Amino acid sequence: QVQLVESGGGLVQAGGSLRLSCVASGITFTNYAMGWFRQAPEKEREFVGVVSRSGGNTNYADSVKGRFTISRVNAKNTLYLQMNSLKPEDTAVYYCAADHGYPYGSIWNPFYWGQGTQVTVSS
Repeated sequence: QVQLVESGGGLVQAGGSLRLSCVASGITFTNYAMGWFRQAPEKEREFVGVVSRSGGNTNYADSVKGRFTISRVNAKNTLYLQMNSLKPEDTAVYYCAADHGYPYGSIWNPFYWGQGTQVTVSS
């Protein structure tokens, strides 16, 4: 069975940092582009960023460019999201996702999803 399990969420003050992790199982990890989405209360799910299968290419939403960094360690089947300079508007449930394909621009519809981890940024 395929599982994507996020961790690392929590409460942090504005300007602080947090690192999210997503551990994948049941897939050949190197065959999948991996990425992050987020969903704030009463809002639609929003693309955050994605990293290619080998880790050589990344794509980010404009709202997080320069603050968030996506990376992966294929030997550990793990995806990371390093979040710096956090803002209250970053508050959301963050989901990791996986798909064989890499997105064209910001258009990406992953096949597999994790359960989400809550990130709350206080002002």
